[in-house]
Amino acid sequence: MAQPGSYFQDARLPQQRGVDGVVFPAVLVPGRGGSCSFDEFLAAVRSEKASRLEPPLLAAGAVLLRGFPARTAADFDRAVDAFGYEELPYVGAAPRTNVVGRVFTANESPPDQSIPFHHEMAQAPTFPSKLFFFCEVEAESGGETPIVLSHFVYNKVKDKFPEFVEKLEKCGLIYTRILGEGDDPFSPIGRGWQSVFATSDRVVAEERVMLLRKAPSCNVPDRETHTGSS
Repeated sequence: MAQPGSYFQDARLPQQRGVDGVVFPAVLVPGRGGSCSFDEFLAAVRSEKASRLEPPLLAAGAVLLRGFPARTAADFDRAVDAFGYEELPYVGAAPRTNVVGRVFTANESPPDQSIPFHHEMAQAPTFPSKLFFFCEVEAESGGETPIVLSHFVYNKVKDKFPEFVEKLEKCGLIYTRILGEGDDPFSPIGRGWQSVFATSDRVVAEERVMLLRKAPSCNVPDRETHTGSS
């Protein structure tokens, strides 16, 4: 449904799902006949972010913007900048290449590697509240980036394992990650410590590790919960 005077119009796609009474994800396409310049798109993002873009994001958890005049990684970088959100540097183990500005490639591990659902940078004390994805060249087959509503998964897990979830909420979770010497291009979490911390100096890397460390809220005497990756 188009709102009078709005640049953005609601749309429906067959792939959308109903989750707890909410259509997921929300989909927005260009209104006003669907034709405009890239600069007009950027201006609309800035002027309608609070009134037209953030409400469906908060309601549905994700918004798919389809049919807008962003064609390149540089366009995407400018579009993200137009939203005005604070930029958060990427600190993670996935092999990626910085394309332009704040734009990185997706995980560059081989296609036979499985990447399970996860929260971005969950191992760091400071993590992003929003993520942007952009497709510059559509894959001939596959290539989708699946997303899932975290609170929906949480409710399912809590229903099935209430005591485990209660312990997590009370004590938190400890992540143990072992970073290798140099990058492993065949692993979806294959960045070595030099790439993750942007230095070849072990002393500097250890200093940056200490900045990222976050003490758990309590200890569990009988058994601590760890997730390890190497």
